Amino acid sequence: MIIRSFISLLLVSVSSLLNAQELRCNIQFTTQQIQGTNKQVFQTLQGAVNEFVNSRAWTNYRFAPNERIECSMLFNIQDMAGNDQFRGTLQIQVRRPVYNTSYNTVLLNYVDNDLDFRYTEFEPLVFSETSHLSNLTSILAFYVYVILGLDFDSFAHESGNEFFLKAEKIVNNAQNASQRGWRAGESTSRRNRYWLINNILNDDYKSVREFVYMYHRQGLDLMYERLAEGRTNCVESLTLLQDFYLERPDPFMYFLQIILDAKSDEFVNLFRGSPEDEKRRILAMLNQIDPTRGEKYRNILSDDP
Repeated sequence: MIIRSFISLLLVSVSSLLNAQELRCNIQFTTQQIQGTNKQVFQTLQGAVNEFVNSRAWTNYRFAPNERIECSMLFNIQDMAGNDQFRGTLQIQVRRPVYNTSYNTVLLNYVDNDLDFRYTEFEPLVFSETSHLSNLTSILAFYVYVILGLDFDSFAHESGNEFFLKAEKIVNNAQNASQRGWRAGESTSRRNRYWLINNILNDDYKSVREFVYMYHRQGLDLMYERLAEGRTNCVESLTLLQDFYLERPDPFMYFLQIILDAKSDEFVNLFRGSPEDEKRRILAMLNQIDPTRGEKYRNILSDDP
């Protein structure tokens, strides 16, 4: 009986460990702007954040080791008040493998300029889905759910909803937080965590989420076996962004800009191999929806690798 109980406990522990490994996230802290401070606290903090992000069970799904989502979080600490108040920026990048290739496509490349949190060395990082206990853990959990949502969306249409709704709940829980980044009125340019999840879950942005699915699953993933068809689907996915751009009255279009930030370099490399008439069609679409990067997109017309 004792042996059976021990084996049962062991199986539960192994199962929890398997469920906990959704992400393979590289956590880094840069502190060059902080002078005259004991840097040991940042090493401790980096380890705590790494444990929190990579070992916690974020979903009820099982991920094989090769299915773990590749991502990175770069904390650039620019200011430190006292011994426990940290401010700076957080850059999040998410990568997704393309079927049957060694190529990883970027899903998200995003900078949060409202990083502001308290941390005392060796204190546990505590998070609750029902209340705002810590600005650091709320920020971390928010972006973990955004990462999961985007990854799931890229494999099945709008399959990331459950994770985006969790991110929205974190925002709602943080409405009375003293730190910035959680409320609608804090950003006149509508660029913060509130507006990010608001856009993603807004029905007006469904075309952008449909692009995420079509471009990756019906486009890039198909190109190994059916190159021309896959690239054609990638081109057609751009029409979803174009139609959204033309129909959307909102001048900010935050979620669209985030997607374009992640994809602009790849668009150039991918569509440079298209037929000449298709190149010009693609260039016209991209110049319309993303005019600030017109110089970059002109490289699509080049034959140089």
